[in-house]
Amino acid sequence: MPSIMLEMLGLLDVREGQRVLEVGTGTGYNAAWLAHRLGETNVTSVELDASVLSCAVRNLKRAGFHPTAVLGNGHDGHRGGAPYHRVICTCTMRDIPRGWLEQCPNGRIVTPWGSSFFSGSYATLEVVEGKAQGTFSGYPAFMWDRTQRAGAGRISDLHNQEEGERSRTDIAPQNVIQDDPAFFTGLSVTDAWYRWCEADDDSGEATLWFISDDRRSWATVEYVPHAETYEAEQYGPRTLWDEVRTAFLGWHELGKPERSRFGLSVDGDGQRVWLDDPRNVVGRE
Repeated sequence: MPSIMLEMLGLLDVREGQRVLEVGTGTGYNAAWLAHRLGETNVTSVELDASVLSCAVRNLKRAGFHPTAVLGNGHDGHRGGAPYHRVICTCTMRDIPRGWLEQCPNGRIVTPWGSSFFSGSYATLEVVEGKAQGTFSGYPAFMWDRTQRAGAGRISDLHNQEEGERSRTDIAPQNVIQDDPAFFTGLSVTDAWYRWCEADDDSGEATLWFISDDRRSWATVEYVPHAETYEAEQYGPRTLWDEVRTAFLGWHELGKPERSRFGLSVDGDGQRVWLDDPRNVVGRE
């Protein structure tokens, strides 16, 4: 959506004379806006898919723009145009590549960021001398980095007919997938996703599914209106509901912090998520 793209460009906050690296050319729309704002010689866009890049270049030419558009893996950036003042990524990333910090050692990085469990955040990072730190915002829904996609599919295709281990829980299932607890859960349960499936009989009942990216484990929690406890079922080498429950209770123990209180630090040692203060690391070291 153009509105989402403009939201990202607002977070990027480009200034006259700055050089920008775009990861994921797509249709060329972002690159056109950047070329219009900064001049085409200051814009470099990298695209993994040759056919997508070819289409984008044609679109850009029709619009009268000729930024540098190259075929390559966006993880590596494009050293030929470095150093950059800004990096903007148009796919969801699990990790911030080291190459971006090397090629944008002092500037800003904006990218959709997350895990399979919760991917609806922009990470906006300020980079100083090759070390980045920033915050989370927004609710983007971008395609995944093709090298680190999340699991997905129809429940009917993924669910085997074997029964799992059953138990009861007093946690209403819809509570664990609200934005703030889901963000926190996604810091530890990085490789599983969920889907809320409502019954089609107007009963108000629903099933919350959790499925691991490798499709070997699944769990369900059955929601019944006005119930005091809910039936859970877990199958496979992982007990996914137990993992989610542990993370949810951990979020409660921290005082149910909103996502806006978390931040991300990235350097040569990797990335760390923290709460309120970079020294208070809570996930993904």
